[in-house]
Amino acid sequence: MLELEHRFRVVDVHATLAPDRDDGDRARAVDPDRLEREMRQAGIVRTVVFPETRNADTDYLTANNGVARRSVERPFVAFARLTGPRDPGTAATSRLKNLAARRRDHHTDPETVEQYAYDDRFHGFVLDPATDGLPDDAVLDALEDVDLPVIVQGGSDFPPTDVADTLLSRSFTVVLAGFGGYPLQADLMHDAISLLDRYDDCYLDTSHVRFRDPLERALMEHPDRVLFGSGVPDAHPNVAIMEVLTLDVSEDKMRRAFSKNATRIVPELASDGS
Repeated sequence: MLELEHRFRVVDVHATLAPDRDDGDRARAVDPDRLEREMRQAGIVRTVVFPETRNADTDYLTANNGVARRSVERPFVAFARLTGPRDPGTAATSRLKNLAARRRDHHTDPETVEQYAYDDRFHGFVLDPATDGLPDDAVLDALEDVDLPVIVQGGSDFPPTDVADTLLSRSFTVVLAGFGGYPLQADLMHDAISLLDRYDDCYLDTSHVRFRDPLERALMEHPDRVLFGSGVPDAHPNVAIMEVLTLDVSEDKMRRAFSKNATRIVPELASDGS
């Protein structure tokens, strides 16, 4: 695609990165060189990156370290992906399973959270409970202690109401990816917007939100709580930016979504990097 021209400073809070160039199993994976090039052509000056989804029962330690290594001397801000033993659901069967859930070798422990937090290569965390499981209380306590932002992948298997029940009572900042409605579930997106009235530390990122109505509603009702996320590599950054640029909202609200809001909760996004 041609280089996109606009007058906004844009930072991206949602991109997955392939830490290993020669990993041929994941056809959609984007290597660091291509990601940096696509972001530059889209006018995105800084990007939060984290490992793509892997198979169940996976320890993301190697992938997290690979993403951090590939972010050096690039305009990338690395987040570490975490796993857990608990089922994210709130149904009776999930509660019963969680009574017997115990952390295993591939699950993140509190010590690892602390190591990531005090390692200057990482600036936040990512949870995908439907795929990687929900961390136990000890790990969630550690996340509160280190007080870094946590991007959370929601959806039908972990809807906004369950996010509220399990995570939003905690003191760390939660960024609900895709307005909590991935993929393309507008009702869940509106449920997530409603959470913003009750939880001050909850934010929404725009990755994979293709409906104008929830995007415009969120920016009109909560202009300080919406963060731009491209969803690369599943979406092209040019397309993701145009979804926001074509909304019927003021330039000030676009400017907040594209940069101001994100730099408030992820200070490393304030500098353009090199």
